[in-house]
Amino acid sequence: MTAARETLVLVPGMMCDERLFGPQIAAFQQAYDIIVGDLTGADTIGGLASALLTAIPAERFNLAGLSMGGIVAMAMAGIAPQRVMRLALLDTNHKADLPERSAARNDQITRVRAGHLREVVVEELKPHYLGGANRSNQALLDLLVEMAVDLGADTFVCQALALRDRPDQSTALAAWRGSGLVLCGAEDTLCPPDWHDEIADLLNGAELTVLPGTGHISTLESPDAVNQALRRWLMRTPIGVSAPVHP
Repeated sequence: MTAARETLVLVPGMMCDERLFGPQIAAFQQAYDIIVGDLTGADTIGGLASALLTAIPAERFNLAGLSMGGIVAMAMAGIAPQRVMRLALLDTNHKADLPERSAARNDQITRVRAGHLREVVVEELKPHYLGGANRSNQALLDLLVEMAVDLGADTFVCQALALRDRPDQSTALAAWRGSGLVLCGAEDTLCPPDWHDEIADLLNGAELTVLPGTGHISTLESPDAVNQALRRWLMRTPIGVSAPVHP
């Protein structure tokens, strides 16, 4: 009798879609049922997490998120820890928004509502995404802009509000028990490596992987290394079940 396939849920970052995980989908789709999370249905992290949990048909699943996707994944693990078999957090941030970031988001929201989505992405977001070796990769730069423009201004506003008003996720991380992976680029300036040290400390037994020469978009900048880390993580035996954490 053939064993049931596990589900792998991939949650993309702000203004990204399934293309963010192209190399991972290609690497794992033969062995796992892959679902890419939709982050367009709410303007709070809790609302996005709850909607995604409702949309996933599998009772239990492996969960990986990058950047904003990692923040949503943390919230999902806090709401329904018994459903998350393994948790991978990539290039992300477990803390609430800093005041200066909140102010910057407010300015961006105003500009995007005025019709300047492309300019905000090109001028304020894209320059911070990639490590030094990839900053001249025009195809990758163009893809980041294309994903954002395809998702549109309304999605930008909702996601920016969700990030601006998000709660700290430290309690949810400390309460979750399972096979964890924490990964980031060594040159990630948006979510630097020391934040990931803290996340790994909160996640009992989490593997910490820092990729040299890589910025914030590790799944596309260093796809082979990310896939290797994910493969190790998926081979680990899930452990424990924790109680829900309510904000």
